[in-house]
Amino acid sequence: MRSDSIHHKQAVKHAARRPAASARQELRLAALAVKQSPGRTVYTFAVDGKLVPSFATISRVSRHEGKLQGYQRTEVLSHVEDIRNYVESPSPMIPNAVVLAFDSRVRFHPRRGQVGPTTVGTLVIPLCDELADEKKPGFVVDGQQRLAAIREAQVESFPLLVSAFITDDLSEQTAQFLLVNSSKPLRKDLIYELLPKTNAPLAPALQRRRFSATLLERLNQEPASPFHLKIRTVTNPSGTIKDNSILKMLENSLAAGALCTFRERGTLDGDVEAMLELLRNYWTAVSRVFATAWALPPRKSRITHGAGIISMGFLMDAISLQLKDTPIPSVAQYEADLKPLAPVCHWTAGTWDFGEGRRRKWNELQNIGKDLDMLTDHIQREYRRLVLDPLSKKARSARRRS
Repeated sequence: MRSDSIHHKQAVKHAARRPAASARQELRLAALAVKQSPGRTVYTFAVDGKLVPSFATISRVSRHEGKLQGYQRTEVLSHVEDIRNYVESPSPMIPNAVVLAFDSRVRFHPRRGQVGPTTVGTLVIPLCDELADEKKPGFVVDGQQRLAAIREAQVESFPLLVSAFITDDLSEQTAQFLLVNSSKPLRKDLIYELLPKTNAPLAPALQRRRFSATLLERLNQEPASPFHLKIRTVTNPSGTIKDNSILKMLENSLAAGALCTFRERGTLDGDVEAMLELLRNYWTAVSRVFATAWALPPRKSRITHGAGIISMGFLMDAISLQLKDTPIPSVAQYEADLKPLAPVCHWTAGTWDFGEGRRRKWNELQNIGKDLDMLTDHIQREYRRLVLDPLSKKARSARRRS
């Protein structure tokens, strides 16, 4: 184990290796500026990995007053330990670059003329030991595990390759983080929470999910929503409804259901406010008709479980279709169609009878294809039997009387 005295001695050595402090406290590094596209320049340089924490920090994902901040996950300690052991081995080499995002306080001074897309120069990074982490000019986009390992390693120094870009736009930093990590085992819930905060082009799969992730964020964060803080995300770990269940419900409706009518043809965009109003109205009605079940977590209620969320999402589409003369049905309209179903739904107790000898105890239903199909089909049949068929009979009787 490394002692506190060793840690202190290393800190003193790193301070001594830092370039002589000027009044402005700047770190000047030889760098290459590579212009990759209009307005897009990447800066490549080498720096002692133990110095990086003095000018760059981790932008931890969190929420402040409901607004998403940051984009990085927490360190994976086992992975950090593996890298640290390697760095402390006799001849380590880490050829892949750490990726940093700098704000506009970092400057590049060219020294020579441009050769092709490349310009040689000096990258000037302001330093200030008194700055809080969130005030430092650099943020780690990729490589936090390597940096943590080098920070803790019992070595005097370890030069690292760095690729960096300069922007004051958090959404651009977030987009680069998603693009860099899209092929890695990044937690899906972290990706989903970050998607609404970037407008940059992404991989097609992420582009498609970004719209539904935007709806999810609004449903989870807005006090008027029946889902307010009920959806479990990275920044809302106390939520009880899985984010993936909500996303599936939304994507089903966006593809061919009630929300699809508000999509812009040929694009991945649409009328977000209209969709949110419809979602709020329907799920508010659900929360009232099935109030007891709605207040319970998934282990005690299948309506807040993935099976219930997805099957009731399909019912939202069916009811909305019947009420199509009203572009956005009211809470009262949805309630009127949901109330007849209350006696035949077994969200918290009893047994579902799906017909043909198929029966399931309420807590045996799982969020898998077979169970979802049975539950969805059953609710749709009961809706036709208890709501649509009686309406048809009344309509036929009215026609005969007229």
